[in-house]
Amino acid sequence: MAGRLIAIGDIHGYAAPLKALLEAIAPDADDTVVTLGDYVDRGPDTPGVLEALMALAQRCRLVPILGNHDEMLLDIRDGLPGFDEWLAYGGRETLAAYDCTHPEELPPSHLAFLETQCVPYYETARFFFVHANYMADVPLDQQDRYHLRWESLRHRQPGPHFSGKVAVVGHTAQRNGQILDWGYLRCIDTCCYCGLWLTAMEVPSGRVWQADPAGRLRPPSESACPPPLRA
Repeated sequence: MAGRLIAIGDIHGYAAPLKALLEAIAPDADDTVVTLGDYVDRGPDTPGVLEALMALAQRCRLVPILGNHDEMLLDIRDGLPGFDEWLAYGGRETLAAYDCTHPEELPPSHLAFLETQCVPYYETARFFFVHANYMADVPLDQQDRYHLRWESLRHRQPGPHFSGKVAVVGHTAQRNGQILDWGYLRCIDTCCYCGLWLTAMEVPSGRVWQADPAGRLRPPSESACPPPLRA
């Protein structure tokens, strides 16, 4: 694969740290950026997040993975039950950011990005990327939506995937602001929506960039850079 391979953790409506990370990373046409899902809800600027991602797709190879919050928004748009639950889990902030009352009122281009551009997983020869979790003995193309988008690592710790590939995941917010490193799995959701960090990590070098909710970059000397990923 030409260029760098970079993963970005759960963004949750925080456009300022996303833009700060992208400015620091400066991805170009040879790079692949994998965003791990949950672009919407909780933060103040879901529209800015989606606009930034759509612009990023014009600069590099963007692989956006669908998160459970993104799925919830689309389900509510389609009339499925759970509107009040979605509001309580961050949907209220999304609607406020768009100054609307229902997800069906969101810009068609933003809904189309979530619905047609986002994928359930991404894999390379040595690594794979999912939003939440996985079954260790099941090929990625046969994993179900619950494990890929909803199951927390706190509910079930998977073993190494039978493929031998290293997993890079989000979803399970690390409330200490540190990357979770099990060797065969790294979780880079470092709880931006709780006031900590949005994390980007280069694979396999392990280089890390982090920004707080206001878009202030964390000094490299303070970022917890785990060792290079091995597979």
